[in-house]
Amino acid sequence: MLVLAIDTSSAAVTAAVVELSPAAVVPLAGDVTVLAERVALNARGHGEYLAPGISECLAEAGAAPGDLAAIVAGTGPGPFTGLRVGLVTAAVMADLLGIPAYGVCSLDAIAGTQAGPLLVAADARRKEIYWARYLDGVRIEGPDVSRPADAVTFSGAMAGAGARLYADVLARPLVGPDHPSAGALVRCAADRIRAGAPSEALTPRYLRRPDAVEPGSPKAVTP
Repeated sequence: MLVLAIDTSSAAVTAAVVELSPAAVVPLAGDVTVLAERVALNARGHGEYLAPGISECLAEAGAAPGDLAAIVAGTGPGPFTGLRVGLVTAAVMADLLGIPAYGVCSLDAIAGTQAGPLLVAADARRKEIYWARYLDGVRIEGPDVSRPADAVTFSGAMAGAGARLYADVLARPLVGPDHPSAGALVRCAADRIRAGAPSEALTPRYLRRPDAVEPGSPKAVTP
């Protein structure tokens, strides 16, 4: 079955068409085949690159939108505007096509099936990281947002763009990818896709309020 994978939780704007096997395969790497993928590294280009990336992936895979069985979208954590672009796109496409959409924590996709303890950290800007802690690929703490120094007490290796950016502070072995891969996103949702689970509300993990705020009431002017 063909699955569209989308992630806009970071500077990597990712779209891909992935083939998921109808049954689990051992090793798990055989479960998914990425037929076409586009990744644009542009922290402010989510709205510009996502839609063309989806169209290019469908064309390269020789598929039409109607061939898709499901859509998987990374739910963050991530910046407000970029994350919203991906989730709205996924939700609208799923509704129009009449197929289910499933959300995956983007940090879970970075962690993948990495053995042992692992800290996954994404760049949250403002000199902070979005982070979660894993053991043998299972999330045991987070996601949360904090300064890198607040995460140094966690043992094990690390992965993610935030880990690379603050490697001097976190000071642990760097393994795994900087951003969620399409194959990992689909693998995280594989059981739900195969079971034909109901479509999910794609709830973004912002973890903090957006930078933009509504203006306050105008100040009274004294005559």
